[in-house]
Amino acid sequence: MSVWLTDFVASISLLEAAAVAFAVAYLVLVIRQNILCWAAALISVLLSVILFYDAALYMEAALQIFYAGMAVYGWQQWRYGGSDRQGVRIRTWPLRAHAAALGLIVVLSAAFGFVLTRTDAAFPYVDSFTTVAAVVTTYMVAGKVLENWLYWFVIDAVSVYLYAARDLPLYAALFIFYLVLIVIGLRQWLADWRRQQPVAAAPGDV
Repeated sequence: MSVWLTDFVASISLLEAAAVAFAVAYLVLVIRQNILCWAAALISVLLSVILFYDAALYMEAALQIFYAGMAVYGWQQWRYGGSDRQGVRIRTWPLRAHAAALGLIVVLSAAFGFVLTRTDAAFPYVDSFTTVAAVVTTYMVAGKVLENWLYWFVIDAVSVYLYAARDLPLYAALFIFYLVLIVIGLRQWLADWRRQQPVAAAPGDV
């Protein structure tokens, strides 16, 4: 085993490993639209809040508390949401909704980042961006908004740098893996969304 790999393994805590394992389970289950993803998410975030607080990533730690609430909300939406109360289906957002979401992310990231510059927080603006954007995007996942995968790709790419810089190597590796799963998830959800669209009637069928 190389020295680099030995140091990498030694730097991984049991708590981090468990949080990552449940985080991977969450994303795989999301791709499959399996409602158990929210149970995996709840376990992962409760472990992660401790890790991020110790790493002085306070916005990330706060985000995990939000995720815990969203895990409950997401389960409720996937189980009982939708107009027929049979669970939400994959949908898309209009451009005006994305414009509003992106504007909110920019404004709140700047505001929280400015506040965190007055603390010992690491990378206050980057930390704030990934946190605020993740809040918005998690809401999209709970509502099965197809474009959530595009948002996650940007967020997770930035997060790779953030975690590596704060000596959380397993989280950095996890988010590299996430980038691959995001592409898979987008393709799967897009195919599912197309299948659920009504088939247009051919001329003469009506």
